Amino acid sequence: MADKQKEFDKSFFSAGGLLLVLFILVLINLIFSRANLRWDSTQDKLYSLSEGSKKILSELKQDVTIKVFYTKDNVNTPAPIKIYSERVLDFLREYENYSKGKINLEIYNTRSDSDEEDWANKYGIQGIQLNTGEKIYLGLVAVAADQEETIPMMDPSREEHLEYDMTRIISRVQSAEKRKIGIISTLPVFGQPPMAFNIQQQTQGTEPWMFVSELKKTYDVQEISPSEESIDEDLNLLMIVYPKNLSETLQYAVDQYVLKGGNVMVFADPFCVSDNSQDQSKAASLDKLFAAWGVKMQSGKMLVDFDNPTRVRTQNNQIEDSPVWVSAGEESFNKKDITIAKLEGMLFPVIGVIEQMPESRFAYESLLKSSTNAALADTVQVRFGSDMLRRNFKSDNQKYDLAVKIQGTFKTAFPDGKPEDKAPEQDKAEKDKKEESEKPGAHLAEGTKKSVIVIVADADFLFDGYYVSRQSFLGIDMSRMFNDNLNFVLNTAEMLTGTEELISIRSRGKFERPFTKVQEIEKKAQAKWLAREQELVAKADETNRKLREFEQKKDKSQRFVMSEEQETEIQRFQEEKRRVSKELKEVRRNLRADIEALGTRIKIFNIFLMPLFVSIAGIAYGLYRRKRSVNGGLAS
Repeated sequence: MADKQKEFDKSFFSAGGLLLVLFILVLINLIFSRANLRWDSTQDKLYSLSEGSKKILSELKQDVTIKVFYTKDNVNTPAPIKIYSERVLDFLREYENYSKGKINLEIYNTRSDSDEEDWANKYGIQGIQLNTGEKIYLGLVAVAADQEETIPMMDPSREEHLEYDMTRIISRVQSAEKRKIGIISTLPVFGQPPMAFNIQQQTQGTEPWMFVSELKKTYDVQEISPSEESIDEDLNLLMIVYPKNLSETLQYAVDQYVLKGGNVMVFADPFCVSDNSQDQSKAASLDKLFAAWGVKMQSGKMLVDFDNPTRVRTQNNQIEDSPVWVSAGEESFNKKDITIAKLEGMLFPVIGVIEQMPESRFAYESLLKSSTNAALADTVQVRFGSDMLRRNFKSDNQKYDLAVKIQGTFKTAFPDGKPEDKAPEQDKAEKDKKEESEKPGAHLAEGTKKSVIVIVADADFLFDGYYVSRQSFLGIDMSRMFNDNLNFVLNTAEMLTGTEELISIRSRGKFERPFTKVQEIEKKAQAKWLAREQELVAKADETNRKLREFEQKKDKSQRFVMSEEQETEIQRFQEEKRRVSKELKEVRRNLRADIEALGTRIKIFNIFLMPLFVSIAGIAYGLYRRKRSVNGGLAS
């Protein structure tokens, strides 16, 4: 009887134990389902809020409602959008959790012909048309008081900019007032309207350049005509893009704007590829103003950088690595400057260099440098191929400044006052206006406030084609950034207009990780190849010169006869050519061998070593548990 009772108790407690374990599991699932636990193991914390976002959220004055319009239950939604939408919603919850009630997240399932779809359309949110004829939505709007900012379509290709886009619109809805940026340009950066020459002919208009469109999302952007004679003092930043043949009157206005504490970005250029005017001169600089700011840019000189070339297609439809089109990598950036510390690459088609003048007393900081395997060349050689540039190349063994930042209280570049640009036959109103502007106190000889000036020795890098590629996805035009040209401009604009918090967000790491070790191996091999190739070309030129000398010494009767000396020289050259060609093949073979060896090591580590380490750790832990169990049994 006692045995039956014990058996019953054992069964009861076993069943009770199972129920208790089941209850605990359900309880734990309920608790953890409501908890938002995350561990971001990425190097740059790509899936966590940055300090810039946290600071902006902690200073919010108005509560913000983020309304997400997403068609989440459509079975035809493409898998990439489904996956990306979950990451977006998960990231938005980070804002809601950190804001302590200041951010309220609302998610609307936007089905076809629903009230939610009507609201999405009212906010300007775009639907993606599927092949089935259905529309799906993935957009949002941020609302605070009477302000609202919309992201019509959450583009998966902009995932690395997701936090910046979100924090920017949250910051924007806090105030109705926008900061002002003025742009002077002799390039069509604001686009061009269609022009009709006659009934049969009409030119197609062009859209504004992308950097202008992006600036307009955050700032009040004003176009300043090159014919203007004054600059609004209320501007927070002045941009001068390709200052070709700017009048001295406008340069004087820039000078006075700087002396009053205005910040400036200048994009000069020794040879502007984007300039389609009939003027033969493609250079643009501000020599007089640059001298007053303590810098200079050599006119007619471009950078040739064989360590930072760009692969381009030539006019002969050949692919080559052009040292004139400079692709600046991470090693080129000034890591101490917050605006560019985390940028990874920029492209400059034909760039010049900036130099500090010896007598300059202003704070001078280089933002971007060339490699040491670089030199200056005349811009007339811009159309030469890489082979021609390589033949005459001799490294200067120094790093040139491609973009700089100057700070200080400057002196005027026009000590005699406002220059006289107009003809004497001005009308009376214009004369009176000029006399009014030249009254005592109107002209500044020295600055009243400190200014910051950023100068880049290229303007072409602002053109869309040098940093963005466009494609159509399900009827929606999408753009993909393939370098940091735009980020550099927007970061610098944010710094110079006072919104520093957004810079740390935009400058975060990228999701793509290039094989830097492979690139380093290729660069070393190419440097060795370049030296030997130059030696071979030099020997070929010398041999040809000697052959011409031999030919000149012959008389007419010996014209078609080859001398013994010529035959010996030609044989020697052919032998040297075979030897160097063999050496070049060996260099290429070693290059491939180094890269393949690196790949083999990585495969061995991933396939064999990591499982081996895990197995060893598991065996060691098992032996440790067994030893403890044995020791425990002996002790009992």
